[in-house]
Amino acid sequence: MTKELAQLVAGHPLLAGLPGDAVATVAGCARNMAFSPGALLLAEGDPADTLYLVRRGRVAIEVHSPGRGQIVIETVGPGAVVGWSWLVPPYRWHFDARAIDPVGAIAVDGACLRQKAEADPALGYALMKRVAAILLERLQMTRVRVLDLYGDDGAR
Repeated sequence: MTKELAQLVAGHPLLAGLPGDAVATVAGCARNMAFSPGALLLAEGDPADTLYLVRRGRVAIEVHSPGRGQIVIETVGPGAVVGWSWLVPPYRWHFDARAIDPVGAIAVDGACLRQKAEADPALGYALMKRVAAILLERLQMTRVRVLDLYGDDGAR
């Protein structure tokens, strides 16, 4: 692990402010990656093995719809997290993630991070709280999009 990579990991919003040597622990599982526009970061059904911390560029989160093809359900950019299926069995992606622009990301090996989180429950809990907050935020954004799409007829 290089000092530069550790600094990139430490500066990402998901990991900023983690206590003690937690950032170094995560950085030990990480590598820097670049994706060209149109490249897949992950594909639905494939093994989920990586947590992507987006540093630059935009990533489209897509689902496949029979008869309609790929549908973009969300677009994320710098500071975002892509992929958390590495955290929960059966460790398979449930969507595609495609680079829209040139994307720079820190790719954290999911198996390595799970192992370190299980060995250090404080790290595991800190990561789980942060990932859960992102999941909640994205769930709320999805709710708003569904209301926009289908309208709110006042029924409860």
